[in-house]
Amino acid sequence: MRNHTSLTRFILLGLTEDPQMQILIFIFLLITYMLSVTGNLTIIILTLVDSHLKTAMYFFLQNFSFLEISFTSACIPRFLYSISTGDRAITYNACACQLFFTYVFEITEFFLLATMSYDRYIAICKPLHYMTIMIPRVCKRLVFCCWMTTLLIMFPPLSLGLNLVFCDSNVIDHFVCDANPLLKISCSDTWFIEQMIIVCSVLTFIMTLVCVVLSYVYIIRTILRLPSAQQKKKAFSTCSSHIIVVSITYGSCIFIYVKPSAKDEMAINKGVSILTTSISPMLNPFIYTLKNKQVKQAFNDLVKRFILLSKN
Repeated sequence: MRNHTSLTRFILLGLTEDPQMQILIFIFLLITYMLSVTGNLTIIILTLVDSHLKTAMYFFLQNFSFLEISFTSACIPRFLYSISTGDRAITYNACACQLFFTYVFEITEFFLLATMSYDRYIAICKPLHYMTIMIPRVCKRLVFCCWMTTLLIMFPPLSLGLNLVFCDSNVIDHFVCDANPLLKISCSDTWFIEQMIIVCSVLTFIMTLVCVVLSYVYIIRTILRLPSAQQKKKAFSTCSSHIIVVSITYGSCIFIYVKPSAKDEMAINKGVSILTTSISPMLNPFIYTLKNKQVKQAFNDLVKRFILLSKN
């Protein structure tokens, strides 16, 4: 995309033309978005104010919750506005910004999940050295590396994408500005940028998945060597939430590329996009807190603190 393109705006087709379905989709997405923001914001607040949640694990969880809020906020509010007003038009600059930020937040999540798996590896396989290895400075550098690696991976396809020309159709068959439908309506030769996107996507997927798999191979091996069943259960429970989130994230990513037919490609992409942009960010706070006694206790303490302040 470039500024002197003849098109100044795009039209997002959304999910359906059925008015009744649009109402149901609006209600569903509004509820999931509110729950996503509330749940992830609660985790961020708890990890900031509670002294018991100042460990590396909760620092990474805090950053992951921030990414979840940012990712869903880059997609869902604009779509809710489109459904409520009937205005499907989006300016060229707004579309470019949405495309950039959704990919930055999504790719950074993959690297952060890999970092979190390394944190779990240190906690379970090297418990005596955990506090000396995962110090605040190291944790901040790891998060910084996640962001920088994402930007480095994003730079090649982004620099090529800025040169795309749109001179004919401006209709995007999606509810967000996504790379695939944008490339389909471009007048430019998109072969090279398509290959570049595939290379960057595969590189991100493989790099992060290898880190996750290797970490859990060592974790499982260490857990199996523990003498008692109680110790094994406790060790597994510390990483069970992360395993569930990783499974959802990587599973949805794999599902995008395992298509039954080219005809259903866009419908599947839209369905998976709904999962990744609304449902996953809503579920993740519940996944991380349902079996976490420390977070539950921190939440109870925060509620009690608010009640006492309101009485005073």
